[in-house]
Amino acid sequence: MQTLAQLLADADLPDSPTAALDAELILAHVLRKPRSFLHTWPEYVLDPQRLELFQGLIERRRAGEPVAYLLGAQGFWSLDLQVSDATLIPRPDTERLVELALELGPLGRARVLDMGTGTGAVALALASERRYWSIMATDLVPAAVELAEVNRKRLGLENVQLKTSDWFAALEHESFDLVVSNPPYISADDPHLRCGDVRYEPATALVSGADGLDAIRHIVSQAPDYLHTDGWLLLEHGWQQADAVVALLVDRGFQLTRSWQDLGGQYRISGGQWRG
Repeated sequence: MQTLAQLLADADLPDSPTAALDAELILAHVLRKPRSFLHTWPEYVLDPQRLELFQGLIERRRAGEPVAYLLGAQGFWSLDLQVSDATLIPRPDTERLVELALELGPLGRARVLDMGTGTGAVALALASERRYWSIMATDLVPAAVELAEVNRKRLGLENVQLKTSDWFAALEHESFDLVVSNPPYISADDPHLRCGDVRYEPATALVSGADGLDAIRHIVSQAPDYLHTDGWLLLEHGWQQADAVVALLVDRGFQLTRSWQDLGGQYRISGGQWRG
């Protein structure tokens, strides 16, 4: 029988900067132990049932399936979120959207809208930092809304309400101090859709028309009808789309428009303030 150390050495995942980490995360998941257990007890031997589970998950990872889907979980901000193939996998760069929302949002009580919430990552991160904000989180996909509600309940965040909505469609007569979104922004013919983790993620959370801007155009055009005076709209987008998104914001009449860099130094978030 192979020890934990041998299993990790023989995992044979495709060569990548995260290959060793991927194997450790999968093995720790199978054992239902922290990763530190693998190094504290390298001579531990898996029982046959868990060995079969580990080998099956490694094979799926070797085929390209994202680790987050294999584990059913992904860390974001300070939260551990349940994930599924009904949603986009939360990514570290989107934490910048949370930072900017906290920086630009009202200091006191506020109504906040997170559209295309997926796992609930952005809404729940904001709710955990601003317990006095009332946050509405929406998604077009009912399965995503159900998953976000599971995460909300597990985290005990009572200041978040979930709703199924096609962008603003189900929000008639609602108004907000801050609107944030990480919408689909990839063009339909982008070759990256056939690479890496995104092959397994839902196309509805990724693709938005010929140039990737259809969803952003829709949000920018309608957001003023749902924003209080001096409210902010913040949008995550592709690394080459900042100028186009800012132009859309300016054309719609937003003030103080600008773009912000993500963790990798790319301009990936743009926004503006609505003065009415």
